Amino acid sequence: MASEVRPDQQHLSTSTAPTSAQLHSAAETFAMLATPTRLHLVWLLAQQDRDVGSLAESVGVPVATVSQHLAKLRFTGLVTSHRDGRRQIYSVDDPHVVTLVDQIFRHISPDGTLSPDGSLTAADALARAQATIPAR
Repeated sequence: MASEVRPDQQHLSTSTAPTSAQLHSAAETFAMLATPTRLHLVWLLAQQDRDVGSLAESVGVPVATVSQHLAKLRFTGLVTSHRDGRRQIYSVDDPHVVTLVDQIFRHISPDGTLSPDGSLTAADALARAQATIPAR
């Protein structure tokens, strides 16, 4: 029995089923974003390029911890870096990553529940969520 498609239902941009390699890569990408600190780092870097010190200050964790997270994010290609004198500057250059992170926060309310209408902006959602997360 074929499933019925509702006219108001959103559809994927491709009807081609993902390959096994694509499924594994996608799962690894989501796993990399599955920690609040890493997701916060990627969100910050989607806003603007930053060095490790300013990232550590923004997320409230030690520089060494942020450096470890950034190394993992760089290894998987979610963030990139370049030298600026003595500083290493990190960024998110892939527009798909920016869109993915933006969509995550558009669909999660500040209390952590789903907001399926997508009415929240990413900045509003993160600001509200930060207000409810205890400091580390």
